[in-house]
Amino acid sequence: MAAYAVCVRDGKLLLARGRGRDGTAEWTLPGGGTEHGEDPYDTVLREVEEETGYRIEPTGLLGVDSVHRRLPDRFGRTVDHHGLRLVYEGRVTGGALRNEVGGSTDLAAWQHLAAVPELKRVGLVDIGLALWRERPATGRSSIIGRHPRHPGK
Repeated sequence: MAAYAVCVRDGKLLLARGRGRDGTAEWTLPGGGTEHGEDPYDTVLREVEEETGYRIEPTGLLGVDSVHRRLPDRFGRTVDHHGLRLVYEGRVTGGALRNEVGGSTDLAAWQHLAAVPELKRVGLVDIGLALWRERPATGRSSIIGRHPRHPGK
């Protein structure tokens, strides 16, 4: 389980840059995995601050993204992975933008919403923005089933 934040301010989206499985730099929403026993609300607070330097207030739960993949492990075996990603809307309340050092990301930046489609990004960015725009009562975006990360769902 993981928790992420969609923080939009002045027409810009807060993103963090990490490395994909192939080592390529990709933008993602700030957030990450919950620690054992940690509440996802506390996860999103911790992860956003670690990756961007900002303290946020989650202002709402936008939705839940369920992702199921078969991935190779470090021994070459296939692992059946099912992840749940809670996506919150967040409002920056303090801190200062900075890059994470020694973590899973190396750069944090505000990106213009209009420029996001041109960025090399993970699918979660599109899902988070769709949830933010649509605000579905069910917590499930209409992008699910049309997105490459969610074929046939």
